[in-house]
Amino acid sequence: MTPQPATLTRPPAAVADPLADPVFAERYRAMQARDARFDGQFITGVHTTGIYCRPSCPAVAPKPSNVSFYLTAAAAHEAGLRACKRCLPDAVPGSPEWDLRDDLAARAMRLIADGVVEREGVPGLAARLGYTPRHLTRVLTAELGAGPLALSRAHRAQTARALLTSTTLPAADVAFASGFGSIRQFNDTIRAVYERSPLELRMAGRLRDRGTRAHPLDDEEHGPASPATHETGAAPHAGVVRLRLPARAPFDAAGVFDWLATRALDGVEQAGPLHYARTLRLPGGPALVRFEAGGDALAPSIDVEARLSTLADLPPLVARVRRLFDLDADAVAIDSALALDPRLAASVAAVPGIRVPGCLDPHELVFRALVGQQVSVKAARTALTRLAAELGERVDLGAGADDSPTLLFPTSAAIAAEGEQVLRGPAARIRTIVDVARRLDGGDLVVAAQRERAELARDLLAVPGIGPWTAGYVAMRVTRAPDVLLTGDLALRNGAAALGLPSEAAALQAEGVRWAPWRSYASMHLWRAA
Repeated sequence: MTPQPATLTRPPAAVADPLADPVFAERYRAMQARDARFDGQFITGVHTTGIYCRPSCPAVAPKPSNVSFYLTAAAAHEAGLRACKRCLPDAVPGSPEWDLRDDLAARAMRLIADGVVEREGVPGLAARLGYTPRHLTRVLTAELGAGPLALSRAHRAQTARALLTSTTLPAADVAFASGFGSIRQFNDTIRAVYERSPLELRMAGRLRDRGTRAHPLDDEEHGPASPATHETGAAPHAGVVRLRLPARAPFDAAGVFDWLATRALDGVEQAGPLHYARTLRLPGGPALVRFEAGGDALAPSIDVEARLSTLADLPPLVARVRRLFDLDADAVAIDSALALDPRLAASVAAVPGIRVPGCLDPHELVFRALVGQQVSVKAARTALTRLAAELGERVDLGAGADDSPTLLFPTSAAIAAEGEQVLRGPAARIRTIVDVARRLDGGDLVVAAQRERAELARDLLAVPGIGPWTAGYVAMRVTRAPDVLLTGDLALRNGAAALGLPSEAAALQAEGVRWAPWRSYASMHLWRAA
């Protein structure tokens, strides 16, 4: 998709009639209508008041000449604007741009959300993307209105606001969990972005939750704070953090939980209707995470409970959970496009807001795909459960519940070393799995959310034994590719036949052209029909 400029119109003095720009006019109409569907997709900057808002802010709409639209909060910060105290523009689902787009800016945004700048700095971010820091900064500034440091700063501020208003974490822990290097930096950033101290921001959230006025300056603030708490835990774990992640409505949470439950591995995962728990490796160590569906039809969410080794792992966990549940998808646009095909219309009406499940661990997803090639979901689950039991690492995460998962999925190094002795099935498939494990462990093959999709597919297809189905499936779930139609999948073709579509691969591929750029979501409807 064509990248949008960071500022979707010029500052007010630079244009005579901003509404002559069709992009500006579309967003201005959405702002006038206070359309919540656009929250998180762009930001309204109001230069006369010096604030930026979500499109649905209930304030009186400013004149077009006083408005600029931005794709990122960081761009608004760079323009000298602060967050609106009334509508809390960052307390919304994230922009779907960073999943839809596959350019350098989008891939950088995925890594920034994962906390790479905090862990590795701008040089580390640039190295992961294959560019120099100077070139990366130039591209991000041109396309998003802010460089990597400013984008990371805005992300830290948003994470801190969410933790301050929805947990009881001490302010110092919030600073650390959000990725700030010092308490002073944390305090200065919160004051600059929100025009409040961290404690004032926390108090505002608590008073909003009780339905009272939060601050003498904020008598029109509204909206409940997300219910969340923090429990200090025994060493070595940082504790249990609970928070709520908003989703863009409509949201088929039940479909994602059912997908995860069908594929859950004993010991590693525990799943059921509308809940899911598992162990997970994060940059700072192992974690135990639990998810439940929350909110309501108008404001859906995922409630997260995380037992972490270090609070610094919270930002990367949040980014991965958002990808796992596809929380930022523009469900209205996807459903509207797919419903134009009368053969999909009934399925879209029956399951509004269908999602494409992502993954929490890209390497694990690769092995799941390889083991699952040309076998049933049940057979793949049996083989993967055996693999995890033989080569996985037992961990004590102090959960205190008998049914809590205690087994980490095997690392690439473990599968490379002992996979040949543990895996069952055709020799060629075992060779492929072990070969991929060695490549992943040695860094010769990189499978990660920031990979350029066509390049990742080429790298996967270059491995003997990996075909188009595996490459497409990995791209769909790891990089969030929205436009993959896996016509080589037998179950998907059976679902197509059930909906009156061609079941032959070439014919189905030709039919699927009309579903672009949402063929991954069409695939979910076809699998469901099967």
